[in-house]
Amino acid sequence: MKDAGILTSVTTGVAAKAHAMRSGTGSFDVDEFVTHLLHFMQDAPAPHIHDDDEDDGDNFEAEPADFPLRWDRIGRRALMKSRRVPVMDFMLGPLEVEQKKRAASKRTRFEKNKEDEKKPQEITEADITRSENETTKNVAALARLLEQQDGPVNLLKFVINPHDFGQSVENLFYLSFLIRDARCALDYEEGGAPMIFLCEAPVSEDYSDGVAKRQIVMELDMATWRRAIEVFNITDSIIPQRPKAETRIGNKWYG
Repeated sequence: MKDAGILTSVTTGVAAKAHAMRSGTGSFDVDEFVTHLLHFMQDAPAPHIHDDDEDDGDNFEAEPADFPLRWDRIGRRALMKSRRVPVMDFMLGPLEVEQKKRAASKRTRFEKNKEDEKKPQEITEADITRSENETTKNVAALARLLEQQDGPVNLLKFVINPHDFGQSVENLFYLSFLIRDARCALDYEEGGAPMIFLCEAPVSEDYSDGVAKRQIVMELDMATWRRAIEVFNITDSIIPQRPKAETRIGNKWYG
């Protein structure tokens, strides 16, 4: 019986407390909470709320606006419920971003003026003037000059033009054709200087007897050209100065 009585009394007490708990919109008065919070942060006296029939001017001893807000008081109370160190938090995204409107630029198409266009010049066979073969002509001229020499002549004295390095190289080039065709022979004197002289070209029987052609390629640079002029005292050119060839005259092309 005692256990049943204790259980009954406990059940009655729990039911009374559950009935005392309010649920819904009337369980929390926001205005009352804000009023007490303001007085707590302003060090103001606690408000005395009286019955509705009394004058509202006698409910408070002081107006909340008469005291400054002390946020540190509510801050300390809030920190008592949190053991974390207060840190800076990042903003969740920008505030208001104004999207820039991209202006579509209108591109003007460049149009070529057909009147300003220049067509490549068309060259036909009629436009090409065939000049005589300068190489053959100059090789023959060197052969005639060698015939006029009294015996062998120094190679460098024969081909070097002391006034024109370019023509000296050309003279050596033309002379190589005479040596290739075995119309000119190359030999060295006792002092080692190269000597050239005309000779009769071998016939087919000579080649059958073992005569062989030999051709060499000689190099002539600016330093060698100047050194030869100084050593051999070359003051004049055996091969006459040739006029400079023009490759194009007017609209005519010369090959």
